[in-house]
Amino acid sequence: MKRIFLRSMICGLAMSAFSFAVNAQTNYPDKPIKLIVPWPVGGSADAIGRMIGIGLNNQLGKQVVVENIAGAGGNIATQAFVKAQPDGYTLLLATSSTNSANPNLYAKVPFDPIKDFVPVIEFTSVPSVLLVGADSPYKSAKDIVAAAKASPGKLTYGSGGNGNSGHLTGELFKSKAGIFVLHIPYKGNTPALVDVMGGQVDYMFNNGAINQIKGGKVRALGVTADKRLAAIPDVPTMKEAGYPGVSLSTWFGIAVPAGTPDAVVAKLNTALNNVLKTPEVIKSLSDMGAEPKGGSAAEFQATWKKDLTRYAEIIKVSGAKME
Repeated sequence: MKRIFLRSMICGLAMSAFSFAVNAQTNYPDKPIKLIVPWPVGGSADAIGRMIGIGLNNQLGKQVVVENIAGAGGNIATQAFVKAQPDGYTLLLATSSTNSANPNLYAKVPFDPIKDFVPVIEFTSVPSVLLVGADSPYKSAKDIVAAAKASPGKLTYGSGGNGNSGHLTGELFKSKAGIFVLHIPYKGNTPALVDVMGGQVDYMFNNGAINQIKGGKVRALGVTADKRLAAIPDVPTMKEAGYPGVSLSTWFGIAVPAGTPDAVVAKLNTALNNVLKTPEVIKSLSDMGAEPKGGSAAEFQATWKKDLTRYAEIIKVSGAKME
């Protein structure tokens, strides 16, 4: 009799837990959602994160609180994220820098790049632009390559720091063009861009200088995307410029912790695909030189895994390493 009672009680508790889980998924979200952005306030990642936050708020009817956690190339924020409950109330603005490059760049990262995440959607992709100063003698990518081959080691290129997208794209360009150019790392893209404008360094790859290009402060020679950008349609792709292998963009997407229910992932994916269809988001991304993406969680996961392999190859060639 006692065994029957215990079995009944266990079954009852299991059914209650199951019902609670189902209700939680059905009613999701029923409280504010936190979105962790692994970069400081004011940059392109922050702008995209806040764009997503506003869009999700409009789609789901619940506040999305953006929390910026900077440091260690995004690793500090990502470590905090993977410790969160897998209930859909903590999201991560995942990027190819933090989630595909960092696991290859750092000797050790505090997360598993595959097992600790459930990709939800690739939101946007931002290519880099090859920039020189407005008064630079270089009018094309081929001009840079010709000068570099004529005087190996004389030319310089800047980046926002060792291992960032500008550095890795710069090394990819060097590899594909067969040139030797000195890399000058800066503490952020802004001081590097200032020195490109002033002629202290010869060129850089930058994914956040559309206003400077339109304002005539720098000259754009190529875009590392498969097609030209609507914001700067006169600038050729690197393929059109003669270097088809120099195609590398930074993707931004949403991930949730491993173990998050499929129903929650599906609801977030649907909401974010709808956000990408709104005129204000389409315009904002275009103005940034970004390409709207969207699609399924499975498609994003495939891109994520593919870039883990691709960045491993690029980083190996570049020799970049972070402790």
